[in-house]
Amino acid sequence: MIRTPHGTIRTPAFIPVGTKATVKAVLPESMQDLGAQGLLANAYHLYLQPGPEVVDAAGGLSAFMNWPGPTFTDSGGFQVLSLGVGFKKILAMDASTVRSDQVIAAGKDRLAHVDDDGVTFKSHVDGSMHRFTPEVSMQVQHQLGADLIFAFDECTTLLNTREYQERSLARTYAWAERCVAEHARLTRERSHRPYQQLLGVVQGAQYEDLRRQAARELAGLGFDGFGIGGALEKAQIGTIVRWVCEELPEDRPRHLLGIGDPIDMFAAIEQGADTFDCVAASRMARNGTVYSQAGRFHVTNARFRMDFGPIDDACDCYTCRHYTRAYLHHLWKAKERSFATLTTIHNERYIVRLVDRIRESIDAGEFDAFRDETVGQLREPARA
Repeated sequence: MIRTPHGTIRTPAFIPVGTKATVKAVLPESMQDLGAQGLLANAYHLYLQPGPEVVDAAGGLSAFMNWPGPTFTDSGGFQVLSLGVGFKKILAMDASTVRSDQVIAAGKDRLAHVDDDGVTFKSHVDGSMHRFTPEVSMQVQHQLGADLIFAFDECTTLLNTREYQERSLARTYAWAERCVAEHARLTRERSHRPYQQLLGVVQGAQYEDLRRQAARELAGLGFDGFGIGGALEKAQIGTIVRWVCEELPEDRPRHLLGIGDPIDMFAAIEQGADTFDCVAASRMARNGTVYSQAGRFHVTNARFRMDFGPIDDACDCYTCRHYTRAYLHHLWKAKERSFATLTTIHNERYIVRLVDRIRESIDAGEFDAFRDETVGQLREPARA
């Protein structure tokens, strides 16, 4: 359980991503209705637009976006280093199929340069130049006013060498120390604002010794919680989470950054992860892919033109209670924006509800049985 000034998060919990202080195509009121316990926004995007000073003047992120519950902001590190450098970074990769042409975006220039003090980058919005340091990240996130914020870190890829991973880890630790100091200074200076919990980010790619080292070192800095970050192989998610959680304090929350596949969440929760965030549910919804008990499928396919059943008979979301596959198929064909709204409500509710059911199965001592049944269904070809 995580307690914040804007409410309590019962863990494990899925935290939907509202990148620019909004979950794309969905009102905050709808996110509350579908059971989301918290939302995560991106410091990088809000820094560029509308600017952290605007959010601060509005009373902080929750007030600005009319969201009454807990909020998270990431440090900006992932966006600076992925959008800026041109890396198409996928956090949960299949290492057997990773090729350089999948990770480096074609036709992209190197727009970010990392040094031991911070990162200089060019805005993907207007080409203007900016500089993020640990101190700047803390200043931006304090102005944004989220309940839980992350230390500035360097997010590497599976293609980086072991030598680079080691250098990056040392850099991220030095940045973490600076974040802790700046966070303490800003907390004193901004005592009129509620306390923000600071989470350190554990990197180390797929190297057990580096992951354990990073976790032990960050645990000694007095963080309020921890993020588990960086690119990793999908098959290794549970193992890496276990390495990290075995080294971290048991009384501090552990947030797995950027992971939202249902099967991956089962593996991570089993090994000690408390919360997750991911854009996948909303992104897939906008592109016509929806979740169901029978697996994912494309509601845009022609076979749903005359299908007057809901996306998923077992789902209790607003979309499934009021709209049919045929109607959603029509909206897609007609290029109506309400398609994205209705499919996103369903996908977000599916993931939120699934993690709620995982929590209930843990409380009832039935996690193993629920995991085996659900993962078995998800791994079968979609029958929808």
